[in-house]
Amino acid sequence: MKIIQKIIYDEEIKKLEEFVKENKKILGFPIIPDRKLGTALWVSNRELKIKFMISVEKIKKFFEGLSEGKFYATKCLNCNEIYFPPQSACGKCRNEKMEWIELSGEGELLTFTKIFVKPYSFSHYDDYIVGIARLKEGINVTAWIEEKDFEKIKVGSKIKLKVVKRFPEEYLTYVITIID
Repeated sequence: MKIIQKIIYDEEIKKLEEFVKENKKILGFPIIPDRKLGTALWVSNRELKIKFMISVEKIKKFFEGLSEGKFYATKCLNCNEIYFPPQSACGKCRNEKMEWIELSGEGELLTFTKIFVKPYSFSHYDDYIVGIARLKEGINVTAWIEEKDFEKIKVGSKIKLKVVKRFPEEYLTYVITIID
């Protein structure tokens, strides 16, 4: 299935590139109409490959916790807002005084959906299920659900967060595990 999605994506890109090429001959510019709105779109002929490198120094404890099988969040010392994944400053009151709290990782599943159409950078994965769970601490967490059988997943199910190594990238992340 993954290979088929990539083939379809690549074919669609080729068609788009041909359409842009034809329009460039006619108009003198790589401009095409947006399929939905009909507005003019400039299509760059330059490919952009992005690799993010961002500082995680102020939230390093989060990653250290994952390597220990623990889940840490930050809590604003001014308004008590909790952030997971953690933030180094409060988005609500703009306070920069935060404390670390350990989360139970336990909660209840609020909603879920199966992802069939994936961004290109995720096209190497089989279809996957993403859920939102409310933890005992009152915060919502979005993550992939470990259970592959869609029929076994129910809203209201008790859940536990679990640290896993994601392949082929080989980094630690967390998933939602259904426990009832």
